[in-house]
Order: sequence, then C-alpha cells, then structure tokens
Amino acid sequence: MDLDEYQRGALRTAAPRDKKNELLHLVLGLVGESGEVAEKFKKWVRDAASDEARIDRADIAKELGDVLWYLAVLADYLDLSLDEIAAGNLAKLASRQRRGVLGGAGDDR
Repeated sequence: MDLDEYQRGALRTAAPRDKKNELLHLVLGLVGESGEVAEKFKKWVRDAASDEARIDRADIAKELGDVLWYLAVLADYLDLSLDEIAAGNLAKLASRQRRGVLGGAGDDR
C-alpha cells in the first residue's frame, strides 16, 4: 500500500467535514494521538526499565496507526498528498545530508 492509497482509505472512515473548527479538531487529534505514543514509552521507562525487549510493539503500532490516520486526514484537509509530503521530506533530508547540515538546527539549513 502506498501513502496516497492509505490516505484515501482513511478518508472513507473520517466524519463528514461539516463540523465547526474541523481543522483544529484534526490538529488536536494528531497531537493527542502523538501524546499517547509518548505515554506508552513513558510507562515503558517507568515499568520496564527501558528494556527494549519489553516494548509492546503491537500496542505501539496501534497508536502509530492512529497518528497516521490523523496525519492523513489533516493533510487531505489542507489539500496535501501524503506521497508528496513524504517525497519532499526525503528530498529535504538528502539535501541536508549532501551539504553536511543534517545534524544542525533550524528549518532553513
């Protein structure tokens, strides 16, 4: 499955876009689900002594799936393609790597 195919599938499960503040809802949903990923790792540090063998990968995969869903629907709301976002991101990182600024700071390197 490619990213645009996933995006189309995510949209089939999204609520109709007739809610007030839909954009804000999507942004907060993405942040909330990302926070749930962080929460899983916080508990892993607290309860499993950061032992990588004890990461519940299936549980993390579910949370990452929720992050991906919100990302896909938010991108569509903004008329953006996940395939194009991914390609642009890799091109940006490859450029930084070629110029030796991959490890620097700031968006405009």
